Amino acid sequence: MTSSFDFDWIVIGSGFGGSVSALRLSEKGYRVAVLEAGRRYADHEYAETTWQLRRWLWAPSLGLRGIFRLTPFKDIFIASGTAVGGGSAVYANTLYRAKPAFFENPQWRDLADWARELAPHYETAERMLGVTTVPFGSAGQDLLKATAAHFGVEQSFTRTPVGVFFGAPGEEVADPYFGGEGPRRTGCTRCGSCMVGCRDGAKNTLLKNYLWFAEKHGATVLAEHGVVDVQPLGAADGADGYRVTTERPGAWFDKRRRTFTARGVVFSAGALGTGELLASLKHGGSLPRISDRLGELVRSNSESILAVTLPDDSRKPWADVAISASIHPDADTHIELCTYGRHGDAISLLQAPMTGQGTRLTRPLMLLWQFARHPLRSLGTLWPVGWSKRSLIILVMQSSDNAIAFRSRRRWFGRGVTIGTEQDREKPNPTFIPLANAAAEFLARHTGGVAQSSVLESAANIPTTAHILGGAVIGADASRGVIDRDHRVFGYTNLMIVDGSAMPANPGVNPSLTITALAERAMSRMPAKQ
Repeated sequence: MTSSFDFDWIVIGSGFGGSVSALRLSEKGYRVAVLEAGRRYADHEYAETTWQLRRWLWAPSLGLRGIFRLTPFKDIFIASGTAVGGGSAVYANTLYRAKPAFFENPQWRDLADWARELAPHYETAERMLGVTTVPFGSAGQDLLKATAAHFGVEQSFTRTPVGVFFGAPGEEVADPYFGGEGPRRTGCTRCGSCMVGCRDGAKNTLLKNYLWFAEKHGATVLAEHGVVDVQPLGAADGADGYRVTTERPGAWFDKRRRTFTARGVVFSAGALGTGELLASLKHGGSLPRISDRLGELVRSNSESILAVTLPDDSRKPWADVAISASIHPDADTHIELCTYGRHGDAISLLQAPMTGQGTRLTRPLMLLWQFARHPLRSLGTLWPVGWSKRSLIILVMQSSDNAIAFRSRRRWFGRGVTIGTEQDREKPNPTFIPLANAAAEFLARHTGGVAQSSVLESAANIPTTAHILGGAVIGADASRGVIDRDHRVFGYTNLMIVDGSAMPANPGVNPSLTITALAERAMSRMPAKQ
């Protein structure tokens, strides 16, 4: 690659796909830049509580540059992460391999033996992310065991594989993972605040592994550089390289606009970030050759997010890691109990009294009926103080083959393109999962607590997901997908998509490990710099 470019490769985003890409390309001798829209946080800079909105919530036009992003659409409410390290800053450390159905989805099953090909890359990802099984019991685990017994699936209970350093609690030691070449680490204190931001340094975020070593190999990581344009230089297919333009996200006046050039570009901004950017580039004319399949097969991991608030905090459900165990009430369904620790009370604003199956007309009426029938109990769920110390989130995921779509449309105000959603006509994303409500109802009865649904599910029949996937998926050709089996964008040269948007199916479990393994596979097929 020629030195006339600022970089050989520019990676857009620093989450699991972007961090893997940055490290492996750097190891192969390429000059790499990582452009991240979010802020870079040292461990001690994460929010102490979810009420510290400037450090927890991502809404940059309001001056909030935290790690947690909430994006409502007509058909889905998306929770995601934005920071150097991407979703690893805010995720629940949980690193399962995908269920078998994922590898056999008809969208991609004929393109490779995916289970076999990904197996060694799963192993690499597990080693790099420091995967280990939670070594202790907890009150949350006891409640999950009771739930498993209720469903008659006690044998399905398992402690979670996580990316956490379980050394002596609170004790800092030399790097325990990479022969002393990585950063110093501190043992987990079981504060439960993994998803608020681990201030102790026990969480194996990407800054502790992939990005750490990418920077050691010379990669440049630029925080608060939101990409607004990618255009080919010369040849329309990008064979002559690309010009990438950035601005400071949310800036009203001083946008700090910058331009970089590179021979190749890797899109790794997550399914939502990549989906938004590619829609703008395709329909805005910068990358018009992108497949018309862009925005199709967006997956929510078929999720439902509920909660149960216990009568008091005597069980200490927060004294745990974010997710320490799971069960499978049936072959398709995966249930985990999650905590935000003692200082996650703002999450209570995302919950409401639980409602049953209905429509956008009937569920709001059902919610009002809950308030009428149980006014004190229902109003009590709206009081946030102390909520996090006595509540557990119920995260339900399925490997079912359902989807929504991202649809591009002109902005109502200003220039450019934004995205909306619509349900897949043949296999719509569920707005209600009976097993999810059944689990919440059981836990409420078992503990004397109060079951809750996500607020938009209760009030508007809109489910919430913490794992949005797809939209720029692997396919046999441009009529079937946006990228080929090696993550190369159809119609362009040296343009790749390496993140959750490439995933063609619901994995049925937390997807971070699978995104990492797919990225490892994609980068293993890249040649070394000549």
